[in-house]
Amino acid sequence: MTVELKPLTAADAEAHCAGEDDLTVRWLTGGYGDVEGTTEFFEWLAGNAAAGVGKRGLGIWSSGRLCGYIDYTPDLDDGLDPDDIALAYAIHPWARGRGIAVEAVRLICDVLRTEKIGTRAAIRVEPENTASVRVAQKVGFTYIRDFPSNRDTHPDGTPTTFSLYLLDL
Repeated sequence: MTVELKPLTAADAEAHCAGEDDLTVRWLTGGYGDVEGTTEFFEWLAGNAAAGVGKRGLGIWSSGRLCGYIDYTPDLDDGLDPDDIALAYAIHPWARGRGIAVEAVRLICDVLRTEKIGTRAAIRVEPENTASVRVAQKVGFTYIRDFPSNRDTHPDGTPTTFSLYLLDL
């Protein structure tokens, strides 16, 4: 299985939206996207990448098909130190359970090392998201602590609790 990370374009928006499901919404997005809004988001990510600032996202591809999304945020301070780079990702339902997320996280960490972005990769994951906890562990991230978010909340308004996993770059 070959996994690649590629910049997302407007042409990818429909496949990206089609790959969203309840787990993607629960653990990553908070709501289903539409093609127009997703295209705008991809353009925003491309602008950030061109400027070398803020959140940058890539499509995860396997066997020539878009099968997920991964991003990194160098300026997220919620539970992180200044040189920690927050990672977030989602795999489309048809591609789950194949090690694609593990390989995508490894690849994005290689990008961070090559581009000399940050000193540690960080995965902030709700403890109940056992699939992402396993990804962090398989890639070699170390569990650091649980903490209440200062920006993310549950629908009832209570702070989301995250487990923090770090990997030296």
